[in-house]
Amino acid sequence: MKMTMHIDEALLEEVMEMYGFETKTDAVDFALRELNRRKKLRAFMKEGLGLSEDELKSAVYPDYDLKAMRVAEVPTKGEK
Repeated sequence: MKMTMHIDEALLEEVMEMYGFETKTDAVDFALRELNRRKKLRAFMKEGLGLSEDELKSAVYPDYDLKAMRVAEVPTKGEK
């Protein structure tokens, strides 16, 4: 759909450069999809997935090493 919009050009250019978009349409599409994704994520966080604690535990591989997945994170005070 083609339309006329008033958009902050500097912000649009910054987003395009930051994320590597070649077109303004791609940048705007990304922004809309990201806002929609965040709305859905907030709903999941609020409402949960409808699983019991036991179902959640059984959904994770028993030998899953959570600490191994945190390699790129900076440890908080008192954590190693």
